[in-house]
Amino acid sequence: MIFRLLAPLPSRLATHWFASLSVCLAALPLLPVQAQGLKPSSRSSSTPAPLTVPATPRNAPVRQADFIVAIVNSEPITNHQVRAEVQRSLQQLSQQGRPAPDTNEVASLVLERLINERAQLHYARENGIKIDEPSVDQAVQTVARQNKLELPELKRRLTADGLEFNQFREQLRDQLMLTRLREREVEPRVRVGDQDVDQYLKEQQDNSSNPVNLQINLAQILIIVPEGASPAQVTSLQAKAQQVLQRARAGEDFATLARETSDSPDRANGGLLGLRTADRYPQLFVDAIASLNVDGLSGLVRSGAGFHILKVIEKRSVGLPPTTVTQNRARHILLRPGPQLTEAAAVAKLSDFRKRILAGQGDFATLARDNSQDGSSAKGGDLGWANPGQFVPEFEAVINQLAPGDISEPLISRFGVHLIQLMDQRSAPLDPRDQREMVRNLLREKKLDEAYGNWARDIRGRAYVEMRDAPQ
Repeated sequence: MIFRLLAPLPSRLATHWFASLSVCLAALPLLPVQAQGLKPSSRSSSTPAPLTVPATPRNAPVRQADFIVAIVNSEPITNHQVRAEVQRSLQQLSQQGRPAPDTNEVASLVLERLINERAQLHYARENGIKIDEPSVDQAVQTVARQNKLELPELKRRLTADGLEFNQFREQLRDQLMLTRLREREVEPRVRVGDQDVDQYLKEQQDNSSNPVNLQINLAQILIIVPEGASPAQVTSLQAKAQQVLQRARAGEDFATLARETSDSPDRANGGLLGLRTADRYPQLFVDAIASLNVDGLSGLVRSGAGFHILKVIEKRSVGLPPTTVTQNRARHILLRPGPQLTEAAAVAKLSDFRKRILAGQGDFATLARDNSQDGSSAKGGDLGWANPGQFVPEFEAVINQLAPGDISEPLISRFGVHLIQLMDQRSAPLDPRDQREMVRNLLREKKLDEAYGNWARDIRGRAYVEMRDAPQ
């Protein structure tokens, strides 16, 4: 069985192409480096890197027909270990409906990944990095929770896959050690200054004059003029369109007007035409909105189909951050495990709160004020309006799976155990400071890619690697 992957794999863990393929080379779920909770999104380096768990234990017994394909320092990598991961990778590709690549190419990538991992683990141990048992326990719980399994069922499925639970724990320990090493060694090397941000913005703005680099999202109201219409009919339909335009300029909701008055098939979704590059819109549309900002309305635009009224929903250069984002307003109840409250007891207590709220026997805000152990408790757990990326990935991933009014299952983070409710969503403009911060995060991710690649090659160069027979 291949466990379902819920966490994205950041490109910093390898080159872009290898990172995307490495998702398919992981036999078990991706795990965050640290337990996750709330955090300011001041820099993307705090985003924990998910982990790939090797499918075959390092100390697995070698079959009689097995042979060594490589030695890293004093540790062998066997043909059986490589082939087992190749098969799991191909199985996952098949489950995703993706075409299978050349088996020998996958085997080569698997072997290269295993060599890099062994070299990095050796370096981590030499530098005194250790992972304690509570951290491994948390990682096991995270795997079970991400795959929506209770611990006994996780153990049963691991056994069915031929992997002992203790071996699984050691794999998790290795992966936690690898990620802790990468965070300590790589992330401090990356700095993004204001000058980097300024240069990036200037380059993107210089390219914005090219229609291919300009993205536009428009909504329209179309009053159709039939072919062969008489001048009187054209005049009448133009007057009708002008009246609709006046209503829109007076502040009536454009989407509602589109549904009520537009003759276009897209009226059902408020006339939205979708975000696309300017070269994929009719030139007369692009000309009509060229000087408009977001939420701006065009005058009547005459085409062969009739009279159009256009509203600018979004306009930005490719490579620049969006001018508007979808904000979430959530609230939570946080319990912090300690000597008087175990993590399991905290999960059980919040599960009970959830049942009471859903049954109408409890109020979220009241329970938060009486029980939550953070600064939001006085406000009923209200965290306020938040932009994408404001919370750590696991917390935000839960919010993104909720519809307004929904309440999550308990979520374990480094801050404790949370019960989360999504209260509302809205579209909001990004101020220049937030836009610059998004660019800073983007540039940091790119620099992390480069820094990780250089660091991984350096660690590989320090290790003793002896290549034996090729995997078969």
